[in-house]
Amino acid sequence: MKAARKPTAQPTTSAAAPPRPTDAGAARQLRALRHVAVDMDGTMYSGGTLFQGTKPFLARLADLGIGCTFLTNNSSRSVREHRARLARLGIQAGEDQLYTSTQATIEYLRDAMPEVNRLFILGTPALIRELTAAGFVPTADCPSDEPDAVLVGFDTTLTYARLCRAAWWLARGKPFIATHPDRVCPTDQLTVLVDCGALCAALQEATGRRPDAVLGKPDPRMIEGILRRHGLQPHQVGMVGDRLYTDMVMARRAGAMGILVLTGETTAPQAAAAQPPPDLVVADLAELADCLLAAHRPNRIAS
Repeated sequence: MKAARKPTAQPTTSAAAPPRPTDAGAARQLRALRHVAVDMDGTMYSGGTLFQGTKPFLARLADLGIGCTFLTNNSSRSVREHRARLARLGIQAGEDQLYTSTQATIEYLRDAMPEVNRLFILGTPALIRELTAAGFVPTADCPSDEPDAVLVGFDTTLTYARLCRAAWWLARGKPFIATHPDRVCPTDQLTVLVDCGALCAALQEATGRRPDAVLGKPDPRMIEGILRRHGLQPHQVGMVGDRLYTDMVMARRAGAMGILVLTGETTAPQAAAAQPPPDLVVADLAELADCLLAAHRPNRIAS
């Protein structure tokens, strides 16, 4: 997953940037876009540092009448908390502009597992509150308080006892659901933030069981949720992100345009070697803003 890295206020453009698809093909795809789903860390900012091109990019979307949804796999924070974090970086986002792995998980449970109501949750109080508000019942760390399933998220409040209880229920055959696959969470601090995928790996070692369902990117349900929200077709949505194996894989699975930025995890040589390649590779959001303007208003010189 994303490795810890030092934030940079403005990423530099690599001279070794991989070739893009034909200009005509990329331009046709860009002209069709009515909405973009934008990854957050590594794409808009790094840790607590906003990239210089982020605000101009968002302004360009508004100017062109292109909608925007911010996507995150981070299930440790509520939608309200994610919005507050963006606000601290100077980005005002409406509640309907956030789509999290928690929301994707709730939709999955309702659609695919309607019989599940009681959950043993490895997650933060914020995750538990969102699940409770959605009608699910969290169970206690007690062998007599039996859940219908075990749900694992990014639990920054994890205790050993609750990890053991989750393993105990999994060993007894309870469904095993994960909010997302990330093994570590990106940070600009001098530490490693153990994430949901790593917790699931520990449980797998203890019980011999893999999760029955893993939501969040690259699961295409996150894009499909945006399509339903806004009444769009897949070709009208672009997924903008910095990772090949989550952001770009999800775009491909959902039939959306995959736009890779080189401001996060993926390097230019990795992007050049990717098979299949992203639909478009750009140095950063500033370059993407120029590409969008050129595609939508070809007679206007990009600023």
